[in-house]
Amino acid sequence: MEFFKIRRVIPFMRYALIFNVISLITFLAAVFFLATRGLNYSIEFTGGTLVEVSYKQAADVQKIRDTLKHAGYESEVQNFGSSQDVLIRMPIEKGQSSSDLSQKISALLKTQDQSAEVRRVEFVGPQVGAELAQYGALALLVTAIGIVAYLALRFEWKFGLSAIIANLHDVVIILGFFAFFRWEFSLPVLAAVLAVLGYSVNESVVVFDRVRENFRKMRKASTPDVIDAAITGTISRTIITHGSTQAMVTTMLIFGGPALHYFALALTIGILFGIYSSVLVASPLLMWLRVTRAQFIKPKRDRRDEHEGAVV
Repeated sequence: MEFFKIRRVIPFMRYALIFNVISLITFLAAVFFLATRGLNYSIEFTGGTLVEVSYKQAADVQKIRDTLKHAGYESEVQNFGSSQDVLIRMPIEKGQSSSDLSQKISALLKTQDQSAEVRRVEFVGPQVGAELAQYGALALLVTAIGIVAYLALRFEWKFGLSAIIANLHDVVIILGFFAFFRWEFSLPVLAAVLAVLGYSVNESVVVFDRVRENFRKMRKASTPDVIDAAITGTISRTIITHGSTQAMVTTMLIFGGPALHYFALALTIGILFGIYSSVLVASPLLMWLRVTRAQFIKPKRDRRDEHEGAVV
């Protein structure tokens, strides 16, 4: 389905060097902020205390957040299982036991609502957080290897290399934003980063598939012309796909509350840079890697030669 069709091919590859320089500067800036400022990990990674509180009626999550904040507690509050159950995550405090913390939280919340009842208190140590960070990095690595293998089998190794460079470009930039603004990096954000990897590669596959198709159709065209035609031919589809996805993510960002805020924010950054990288990073890399028509079109063998070979 297309909302519109562009009759004139847009010469994207004419400005490929400019786009690549911008991408390199943005990437290096993200790496710099990650190296100097680091990520602001949530308690899933750094360790902390989990407190489950139950109410007789639907809990006012925002009111609970405000109550804990005014009492001087840094916390994450969200519904857990039902509207009556609330899960509170709090960072580790020196010299404070879990039992003391649960008593203080219980007394504090009962001043707000007498039906508040602490069901369980669990301590998450830093070691568990370190393991989560390791497994998260391993998940990114396995995903990247899988993407390269898939594209190398479906297209050619140059396509796989171009796609994974573009996708890692998106991931590093997302992490760079979180490092620069000191936004909290939690498990939902890690899930968003992994989702962006798959989402971004989908757009790259669409463009790459059109490139392969154009190599077979445009027999006398140069590689930049073939890539330009492929990108131009998929613009309508890109606008429909990314526009629909961004509308959903924007809804989560505005109405999802604090529990979904950084998850939706990471997806928003990933979608915007996913469009950019698929079109203006991965595609120019194909040109720099010298992808040619000969790599997709097998030369036809002369039947006369085959017959003579058979007779001999």
